[in-house]
This record gives sequence, C-alpha cells and structure tokens, in this order.
Amino acid sequence: MHARNLIEDIEWSAEDGTRTEIDFLCRCVEAAISAGATTINIPDTVGYATPGEYRALFETVRAKVPDSDKAVFSVHCHDDLGLAVANTLAGIEGGARQVECTINGIGERAGNAAMEEVVMALRVRRDALPYHTNIDSTMLTRASKLVSAVTSFPVQYNKAIVGRNAFAHESGIHQDGMLKNAGTYEIMTPESVGVNKTSLIMGKHSGRHAFKEKLKELGYELGDNALEEAFVRFKDLADRKKTVYDEDLAALVDDEIAHAHDLIKLVALTVIAGTNGPQTAALTIDVDGQRKTHQATGNGPVDATFNAIHALVPHKAVLELFQVHAVTQGTDAQAEVSVRLAEDGKSVTAKGADPDTLVASAKAYIASLNKLMVKRAKARPAAMTG
Repeated sequence: MHARNLIEDIEWSAEDGTRTEIDFLCRCVEAAISAGATTINIPDTVGYATPGEYRALFETVRAKVPDSDKAVFSVHCHDDLGLAVANTLAGIEGGARQVECTINGIGERAGNAAMEEVVMALRVRRDALPYHTNIDSTMLTRASKLVSAVTSFPVQYNKAIVGRNAFAHESGIHQDGMLKNAGTYEIMTPESVGVNKTSLIMGKHSGRHAFKEKLKELGYELGDNALEEAFVRFKDLADRKKTVYDEDLAALVDDEIAHAHDLIKLVALTVIAGTNGPQTAALTIDVDGQRKTHQATGNGPVDATFNAIHALVPHKAVLELFQVHAVTQGTDAQAEVSVRLAEDGKSVTAKGADPDTLVASAKAYIASLNKLMVKRAKARPAAMTG
C-alpha cells in the first residue's frame, strides 16, 4: 500500500510461479492486488512449464482471483527447455498483456524469451495471434547487434530473426523457389527486421563524407574525434582487404567504441609460428600511457600471445572462453574473437576484431582484462567499508 501511494504502477512478481500450488498462488495474487499492485507477473522461473500449462495457469488465476481485471498480467519465461517464446505466446493467449523478455534471448542459464522472436511471431502470425506491439521491427537487427557488441556475446548464425543465416537459402529447390517468388520460403522480409543487403561500395578510395553517410545508414552517429579515429582504421582496413562489407564497418566501429577508454591498449604484436616450435610472441602494450614490451613462448601462437599479456599485466584470471569467427566471407575476412575471463567469482567477456586473427585475439584478451580492472575498482570501495 505504501508503494502504491508513491508510484502509479506497482508490479508484484511470484517466484517460481509455474510450480506453485494454484490455490496458494491465487491467494497471493489476490492479496497483492488488494494492496495496490497494478501489474501481476507470473514467471516460469526455471523454464519448466509447457505452453498448454502456462496458458491454463493465466486463465485459472484470472478467473479465480477477485478484481483480477484491475491488474495487467505479465509473462516472464526462461528457456531451459527451449520453450520460452512458445510459453510467452501461450501466456498472451491466456490473458497476459505484458511481456518480460530480452534482446537476443540473453539471460541467466539458457536465457530468457527473445524479444525479436516474440515481436515477429505476433506480427507474422496475426491470423492465429491477434495481438500487437508498438515495437518498430525494423530496429530489431540493429538492437541485436548493439547488444551483442556491448555484452560481447556473439549471435549464433542460425538464431531466429537476427541470425546471419536467418534469411539464407542454401537448398537448391529453396533457391529456385525464392527466385520465382520470394514468398515461397520467406515468411517475412529481411527489411521488416532491419536487414539490408550487404553493400560493397566502400573501399580505399572512399572519403570521409561517404564513410560518415555509410555509418549513418548502419545506425552509427559518431562525434568528430571518434569519427576521425574510425576513419583512420577504415582506411587501414581497406588497404588490407579486397572488399569492405557493411559487417566489416560494424565490427570496426563496435571495436573502436568498446575500447576507446581502455586503460590497457595493444600497440604492437609480432608472432613467430609454424611446425617447428616453440611459438613466440613479442608484444608491446600501453598501460595508462606507459609502454611495456615482453616476449613469450607458448603452445601455439595464441598461447604465446596470452602468455606475453600475462607477463606484462599479472593477474589470476582464468580463461573460460576463447571463440573465433569470421565477420564476412573470404580468406581476408576480419576475425572477431570473444574472450571470457573469470577472477574471484567475477566473469567478464569482451571482443576484439582485426583482419589478423592473432591481433584480434590479443585485443579481446586485453579488453577482458580492462573489464576486470573496472570490476576490481568498483568492488574495492565496498571491501574497504566492510
């Protein structure tokens, strides 16, 4: 009641609502509404429910609880059994009018219901699901890429709606059908979720104005200094790659933005590798304005590079993830590397991009260390006051 006197919308949420005894859940919901709750969230906290069960749960609670029409019911589904989106849609059919979800389906354990999948399911299947949202679906791909860049979690290629292969047709019969009529195998257009066909117009002869306009087209608005730094990197990339794709520019700018204020920065890396070991990495980094250089060996060029970083920036972090994928096709494609480090119960993930896979690996590892240092700095005052 106290909160209701201060705030217009109060949400009450049941922990593990789908496995709660139904009569007890109804009594709790009734008490919450009586106390002033205006939104009632019934989550599938551990991703255990099936769509039929989840729909019936909302229908039952709304039928049994007095004054249930005075509150908006909300769904919150986890994806432990891969049913988060299906359960979300079932909850809507059961009377829920608020959806709690995440972009790219990120979240603890197996993640949460993916917003982009819910939005497009409601849009494409209006015949079966006569509901709507006010979300601009053409921004879904851009939002997906932004979240991927910020969290350093790559989107799987076969991810629905926003995955790289979501609109790719490899089967011969599919390709034939697409050429005759795109609607044959395409239930939605790439443009409807903000996917534009890759453009090859950018090259080493492109000027600043064309570069700036291309970034605007991709959804990036950079300040003068950031734009100049990104342009310099673009020219360097254009000299090293035959063709520069939109994905290359996105990776370049995301990398520039993510690491602009890093305390530790990569300056130079030289690696000697081959069948006759040991592999050697000579690394130079900038640590808060101070140059440091070290040469290390390792079981392979990546191991040697990481050993050199460890020698220059001693730490106890454990490498939990090292993942490499190509930004575009071709042997000269940029490599995008994800690195996850864990230290004292804290886990951070960061990405690095470069046409040289080893340089991208070094950037990603250093970026993770920078994130760890930020976490240390934030935790230190709390430790001191304790």
